[in-house]
Amino acid sequence: MATKLNTVSGWSGWVGFASFLLLFAGFFHVIEGIADLGRHTLFVQSSADVWLFNYTKWGWINVITGIIIISAAVSLAHGDIWGRFFASVVLVGSMLASITSLPIYPIWSIIVLILDTIILYSILVPGARKINS
Repeated sequence: MATKLNTVSGWSGWVGFASFLLLFAGFFHVIEGIADLGRHTLFVQSSADVWLFNYTKWGWINVITGIIIISAAVSLAHGDIWGRFFASVVLVGSMLASITSLPIYPIWSIIVLILDTIILYSILVPGARKINS
């Protein structure tokens, strides 16, 4: 008869940390999206450019993105390899979105890029160490 071993590896703490931060980031996207739904500004002026925005559409994009990030956090918390892959793809998309909004919101975009990098590291690197050992 086969027995199930209930051993916890060291990388489960990193994944728990990453899923918590993803959940946190997803809630911030939803809150930012709801706040954007109330705005009716059509442009943002940076130091050298003028960017045309419809904040209502941008708000819905943020709400939907937040829901996707929250679902990635939940799937990552379950601990399956699919959850790690899904969360990694979502994080790369978030990083690309932050790079595109860098001229408009430089400080916020840099903070999100740093946070996404930390989360991506905590998902990928400890799992690779587990597989190699």
